[in-house]
Amino acid sequence: MTEIAEQAGPAARPEPAPEREVPFRGGGFRPRPVLVAGPVFFAALLLGWEAGCRLGWIGPLVLPAPSEALAALADLARSGELWRHLSASLQRLVLGWTGGTLLGLAVGLSAGLFSLARAAVVPFTAAIFPIPKIALLPLFVIWFGIGEESKVATILFGVFFPTVIAVYGGVDNVDRNLVRMAQSFGLSWWSIVRKVVLPGAMPAILSGFRISASIGIILLVAAEMIGAEYGVGAYILLAGNLMATDQLIAGAAILSVIGLTVSWGLGRLEKAVLRWR
Repeated sequence: MTEIAEQAGPAARPEPAPEREVPFRGGGFRPRPVLVAGPVFFAALLLGWEAGCRLGWIGPLVLPAPSEALAALADLARSGELWRHLSASLQRLVLGWTGGTLLGLAVGLSAGLFSLARAAVVPFTAAIFPIPKIALLPLFVIWFGIGEESKVATILFGVFFPTVIAVYGGVDNVDRNLVRMAQSFGLSWWSIVRKVVLPGAMPAILSGFRISASIGIILLVAAEMIGAEYGVGAYILLAGNLMATDQLIAGAAILSVIGLTVSWGLGRLEKAVLRWR
C-alpha cells in the first residue's frame, strides 16, 4: 500500500499554474490626453442651451441663448470696445499677478529654507490670508488713489498669500532623505537647494500658480466693478445694471477665455519644467 501511495502521490499533485503577466492598472496616475472629450462636451452643452432657449424652456431674460451672447460679443468687437476693455483688464492682471507671484516666491522660499523667516511669516500668513482681499480695496484707494495702482495692489495682495503657502508647503514637503543623501555627497547648501529642494517643490509651486491665477481673475473683476471706466468687470457691471443679459454672458465668456488661456499657458509651463517626471 505504501509503495502504491508513493507511486500515485507525484501523479496526484496538481501542476503549478502557468505564470501570466499582470496588466498595469495605474493608468490614472499617468492620464492619456483625450483631446476630443472637452470640445465635444462643451459643444453638447451649448447645443442643449440653445435648444432650450429656442423651445421656450429657458426665458430670454433669465438666460439668453448662446447665439444672442455671440451677437453681442461681435457688436462689441466691431465697435472697438472689446480691445479697450480686454487690454485694460489684461494689463492689470499681468502686473498684479506677476508682482504678487514674485513676492510670494521670495517670501515662501525664505519661510521654507530659514527657521527665523518661517517663525515670522507662517503666523502672519495664517492671520491675513482668510481676509477677503476685495474688502481692503477702500484702504488701497486711500493709499494709492482711485487709479490703476489700487486695482493692481488688490490683485497683488490677493495673489501673494496663496503663492507663499504653496511655495512654503512645497519646500517643506521635499523628501528629507533626498536632502540627507545630497549632504552625504558633500554638496553645498546652494547646490542642494538648486538641485534637490527646488525641483522637489516645483509641482506644488506650479499648482499654487494655478490657484493664484484664478484668484487674480476674481479680484480683477471685483476691483473693476467697484471703480473702473474700462475693463471686463466694468463691462459686466454696466450690462447687469441695464439688464442686458446677452452682454453680461458675453463678458462672462471673455473671462472664461482668459481663464482657459492662462490655464493652457501654465500647463505648457508645467510640461517644460516638470519634464523629469
